[in-house]
Amino acid sequence: MSVRAMIRAMRPHHWLKNGLVFVPILLNHDVFDLAALGHGAVAFIAFSLLASAIYLLNDIVDVEADRRHPTKCKRPLAAGEITARQAYAAVPLLMIAAFASSVFVPEPRMFLLALTAYLVLALLYLFVLKRKLLVDVLGLAALHTLRILAGNAAAAIPVSSWLLAFSMFLFFSLALVKRYAELRITQDQSGLKKAGRGYQAEDIEALSQLGMASGCTCALIMALYVDSAAVKQLYRHPEIIWLVCPVILYQMARIWFLARRGQMPDDPLVFMIRDWRSQVTGGLVLLIMVAATVLP
Repeated sequence: MSVRAMIRAMRPHHWLKNGLVFVPILLNHDVFDLAALGHGAVAFIAFSLLASAIYLLNDIVDVEADRRHPTKCKRPLAAGEITARQAYAAVPLLMIAAFASSVFVPEPRMFLLALTAYLVLALLYLFVLKRKLLVDVLGLAALHTLRILAGNAAAAIPVSSWLLAFSMFLFFSLALVKRYAELRITQDQSGLKKAGRGYQAEDIEALSQLGMASGCTCALIMALYVDSAAVKQLYRHPEIIWLVCPVILYQMARIWFLARRGQMPDDPLVFMIRDWRSQVTGGLVLLIMVAATVLP
């Protein structure tokens, strides 16, 4: 077995998405709390290991379809660099390590609940939901939102309903981007090739419209958050947070423009983390939030 191939099959570049567990810590202004950051790191490692186990299972289930796919055929299992038996052996080891990490967080029961919910939903998505129209993207959005909830559980931070609402609409839009980009790749002159999904060629435009509307809703939720009672407890100048709204609108519109041009080669969340323009907009949002907090 090639160790390097096994590591690639675990998709470590997708571990970047598990950085979402730090969002509640940052928004709760615990960025200098070493204990909270340590608990966030535990959650990050646990979700990375659990996600890798799910990725291996996904590659085992979809190996034949991946071999016929123009880009997924390069995955280690589909390319024959590792065997299904080797992948099966790695799955329980990764899961055990992920769940064992719960002993290092202050509220292991809540964290275990988040991990279990993620595992159950991920398995449902793998075997059932990903073949259902729109249910698949709702499932993906929920999986990303569970990472944020796990961050709350790991650092013992109360759950914010505003953050939950924002994240669900954000991740729903990004999940639609992911599905739109995948369907666009498999489309040819005669229409959409059947790939075990519940979509047809004429659904692509509807996915785009629904995704852009969901992305704009994120900006609306942020605007409503500025006038809420919760924001006044955390920020000296909450009115400055209004500046985040046009940044969100720009970022979501740009993501969809790139997707419609066929320039979204990867998972949109991973793309945003790697893309320098997205890094600039993320830095701008962080600067606005800091200014709203520290300005006299």
